[in-house]
Amino acid sequence: MDLPIELKSASEKLVVGYKQAQLKKIAQDLSDRYRNESGVGKVLLSKDIEAAVYALVRMPATYGAVSDALKYALEYFDGSISTLLDVGAGSGAATWAASNQLELERITCIEREGAMRRVGETLMKEGNRVLANARWISSDLTTTKVTNSADLVVSSYVMNEMAKKDRQFVLDSLWNSAEKMLLIVEPGTPAGFSVLRDSREYLLSKGAHIVAPCPHESVCRLSENDWCHFTCRVQRSRIHKMLKDADVPYEDEKYSYMAFVKQECNRARARILRHPYIDKGQIGLEICTQNDNRSTVVRKKDGKLFKVARKAKHGDSIEIE
Repeated sequence: MDLPIELKSASEKLVVGYKQAQLKKIAQDLSDRYRNESGVGKVLLSKDIEAAVYALVRMPATYGAVSDALKYALEYFDGSISTLLDVGAGSGAATWAASNQLELERITCIEREGAMRRVGETLMKEGNRVLANARWISSDLTTTKVTNSADLVVSSYVMNEMAKKDRQFVLDSLWNSAEKMLLIVEPGTPAGFSVLRDSREYLLSKGAHIVAPCPHESVCRLSENDWCHFTCRVQRSRIHKMLKDADVPYEDEKYSYMAFVKQECNRARARILRHPYIDKGQIGLEICTQNDNRSTVVRKKDGKLFKVARKAKHGDSIEIE
């Protein structure tokens, strides 16, 4: 998966005139801050150049994760989406991802940090008419209730960066703002999934329905030391490789997600939880189904199912009873 060419070009223009050494130093400082100081609601960047470097480093992975998660959510969603609210929008990666899959008519982005808003607005001016006309709002989700609404509300890599005590207030706010769907994407780590597991339990108690990834709405069957996560592969640009001191031309982003809808919905019969194990004439799958979690083997004699399983990847739905 790759960023839209206009987004890639616009983001690289933001750092023209800076030396590689300067950009790498900023990237390392930001990495240290986000690794050591996230989760307490602190301001982690304030300068436009910091936001620009952050966009270069993180937008490809965020774009890829949200694209994947939204694709899975729309697979079983029976309805139309024309308006988007991107909360904690950062530099706008989730909005670009949604715009690539949906015929949007109106976009609203909420972001607390001024530098992020300025960079996000600059980048979206290079997109289509709806992206260029996106409305940006300055607001802190943890202290101010969201009063805007949209068919689709997206929260990507946001909940894990706030204090646990603030999450229920934010969840209430986001769920009330979602007219049709709320999509939450978090890092594919035990901590990221823990946020989603808690959100799942809370929103189900409020009458929400899960459209993906879960094939059921019962209590999550994973043990406390396990976590549900998926992977997307995103392409690295030359400058992205330089900033991350990387050699390979791609990056694998692990992410967790959940998509909640207002109405009763269809959902997958089963979801593949781990990378398929492909052997001669058979494919081993770890799956979560409507009734249980189990290991299963699909063989050549299974015909069409075998062909589907051979092409399936970690995170895909599959029609297994």
